[in-house]
Amino acid sequence: MLNFFYEFIPVLLFFLAFKFYDIYTATIVGIAATGVQVVITRLVQGYFDKKQLTTFAVFVVFGSMTLYFHNPIFVKWKPTVVFWFFAVALLVSHFAMQKPLLQRLFDGMAKENQTIIPQQVWHRLTFAWVVFFFILGAVNIYIAYSYSTAAWVNFKFYGILGMLLFFSFAQAIYLTRYFPSQKQ
Repeated sequence: MLNFFYEFIPVLLFFLAFKFYDIYTATIVGIAATGVQVVITRLVQGYFDKKQLTTFAVFVVFGSMTLYFHNPIFVKWKPTVVFWFFAVALLVSHFAMQKPLLQRLFDGMAKENQTIIPQQVWHRLTFAWVVFFFILGAVNIYIAYSYSTAAWVNFKFYGILGMLLFFSFAQAIYLTRYFPSQKQ
């Protein structure tokens, strides 16, 4: 859970910079915070986190376009591009790899708890995340084009964070049936 909040530090800083300044300052802060996060993760864990690198690369491209063209629509597209990239990566991994990405991510935790999660569960979870990421990306674009920049920033912070927490919690509840009982 701590890692989940660590991942949202750049989003929080983006949100605060927007509230105190404007979308352009928030874009610069968001790019810088994401870059610092990538470096810290590399120094602490000894490797680059691919999810963070992807987010950083998309942020640099779309954030730079926002700054260069002085148009916030580019940075508004960033979450959608990231979510749709993750959805496609999960979908491709489902068909192209022996173990889908989601299973690889959670295998260590499952083994640590002496849990065997059936393959069909990993397939269901993978497809659930694919659909979730596609919908989340579509909702982000709808909000970006239909509402003000301030409303979009609030959605990005409260809405996306809330939906990710809810979906992750629902997934955790779904997986609990596969973990051994703690009864003694």
